[in-house]
Amino acid sequence: MTSANRTTPPRPDPSNQRSLLPAPTPGSARWRLWILPIGFALALLLLFHPGSKGGTPTRTLNYTGFVNEVTANKVSTATITSAGAVTGTLRGGAHYTSQIPTALNDTRLSPLLRAHKVQVTGTIPSTSSFVGVLGFLLPLVLIVGVFVWIGRKSRKQLGGGFGGIMGIGKSKAKVYDEERPTTRFADIAGYEGSKAEVMEVVDFLKHPDRYAAAGAVGPKGVLMVGPPGTGKTHLARAVAGEAGVPFFALSGSSFVEMFVGVGASRVRDLFTDARKRSPSIIFIDEIDAIGGRRGPGGFGSNDEREQTLNQLLSDMDGFEPGAAVVVMAATNRAEILDTALLRPGRFDRTVEIPLPNQKERTAILAIHSKTKKLGPHVDLDAVSRGTPGFSGADLANLVNEAAINAVRARRSVISAADFDAARERLLIGRRDASNALLPEEKHAVAVHEAGHALVAILSEHTDPVAKVTILPRGAALGVTEQLPISERHLYPESYLTDTLAVRLGGRAAEILVLGEPSTGASNDLAGATDLATRMVREWGFSTEVGPIGYGPEGPSRDNPFAGRPYAEETQRAIDTEVARLLREAEVQATDVLRSHLETLDQVVELLLERETIDGADLAAIAGIPKRLAGQEQVVAPQAVTVASANPEAGAEAGVVSSAAATKPGGPRRSRP
Repeated sequence: MTSANRTTPPRPDPSNQRSLLPAPTPGSARWRLWILPIGFALALLLLFHPGSKGGTPTRTLNYTGFVNEVTANKVSTATITSAGAVTGTLRGGAHYTSQIPTALNDTRLSPLLRAHKVQVTGTIPSTSSFVGVLGFLLPLVLIVGVFVWIGRKSRKQLGGGFGGIMGIGKSKAKVYDEERPTTRFADIAGYEGSKAEVMEVVDFLKHPDRYAAAGAVGPKGVLMVGPPGTGKTHLARAVAGEAGVPFFALSGSSFVEMFVGVGASRVRDLFTDARKRSPSIIFIDEIDAIGGRRGPGGFGSNDEREQTLNQLLSDMDGFEPGAAVVVMAATNRAEILDTALLRPGRFDRTVEIPLPNQKERTAILAIHSKTKKLGPHVDLDAVSRGTPGFSGADLANLVNEAAINAVRARRSVISAADFDAARERLLIGRRDASNALLPEEKHAVAVHEAGHALVAILSEHTDPVAKVTILPRGAALGVTEQLPISERHLYPESYLTDTLAVRLGGRAAEILVLGEPSTGASNDLAGATDLATRMVREWGFSTEVGPIGYGPEGPSRDNPFAGRPYAEETQRAIDTEVARLLREAEVQATDVLRSHLETLDQVVELLLERETIDGADLAAIAGIPKRLAGQEQVVAPQAVTVASANPEAGAEAGVVSSAAATKPGGPRRSRP
């Protein structure tokens, strides 16, 4: 019989074997979990608690009582073991137990038992046959149960069989297919060039015919390189959200286990799954965990990570030309990656993701502030100008700290002062009221910071001063902050020379006013020495050494065992020139302050009175126009901003302080 309404049943999908298995009902498998524990408990119960005999009460007699009962003709039977344990029945039918002391070695007991007609039986102690059989079978049952559990676990994870016990060789990649992340490129501020390059990969996988018509071949791999916190993983999530193809995401460390060959097995499994679902994207975060340089200074020849890397290189070569699989990876340590990983045909394209500039920082702050209530006086553009060198993660943390500061004040609206306090906490430390200075120490810190501020505001090529404070915060006893009018990319020699003078301005002020320097300038000296060394050794700002760039000391990518790349005589010349630059900077700072001693005293008095002054106060005392004081960089009249170190120049973007410890990308501090 035929029917027009009859439909062909759907064929099962062989790639989804798990969907063909009947779904377990709730509680159907729970009782199985208790079989082994209950059996084990019963075995212990039978083994150690064999139970009583017939319900008749049993008397426990000591040896003397046992002999007395025998002498009184009250004992009917006695069963004696080789260990001296005695059990039996009394004349009245009651059971008893006793123990013959083996050390006593009483030879009179046997004649006594015969004289009083006690039926004596000797036995060897042994367990019952049931307990013995159970003790033999129980370990076997437990072993079989473990193997059955492993088999079911393997079939559940791998689709059958015992291959890769418990899925240890299975790829741990998380697949974003139908349920992709909600992140889009519109949620990422800035980095338009980086997003365009990554978007080309997504477009190639979505429209391969368009590229094939022009004879273009898509990249095999895309490497995203940038400092920590710049949003490499966030960009990968946006790719997963934008792409209409399966997206495999995992970390480089998930390939490596303690078992040899597991990493290579997971790489093979990952690429096999990706090719089955091609076109697809594989994203490996922190690829330096497996892609480190081999050979001298790298991984050993038999290292598990090297086998994993070899398998990755082999799979990226593309033995199957028809499989459209693009590998995306992220790292902040591109210098340690193996050269074979970076050659064309593997990672064809490198996308640089640097620290955001001022415009991008403003956009990033706006994104992270979408869910926050901001006050009417909050200017995100001004906040971004006060955060040079901040990464996207730093900015997100800044917004969160500002919100936490508002909660501490029992407010739900974030004000500009909250951003100031958050920036101070992140860059300098927590304000500690218990860290009070002695009167003479407070005066010394005021002199020191006034020296920094005056040299900065009176020098021609320095950044404007935003704020000076002598309030201890974190490890800092005082801070002079400078904010650049615009972000620099090239640094002339005049700018760096004036920066050295600003660094040594605090020490020069102490010598002029107090008659001697203090330990508060230790961090200033360290920062100035580092900057002067780079001026001589790397940038050629020395007529004695000449226009030669030796680069930094220590191992490099090409030579991991390299030390100092020049001779001892050259080092002596560099040290001489560094000392000359520092002495000239100190003389320059001293001359500036000596010609403005009255202004220096006024700044010191104002600092002792207010403890914190901004660029406008300093400009008014020194008679400098407000524009040069950098007021446009200040978030609010009471704003506090600490500029961070510029990685290109190796000098502070303008923080000179009297506190301790140096943090890369943050203010330099030295404690007396």
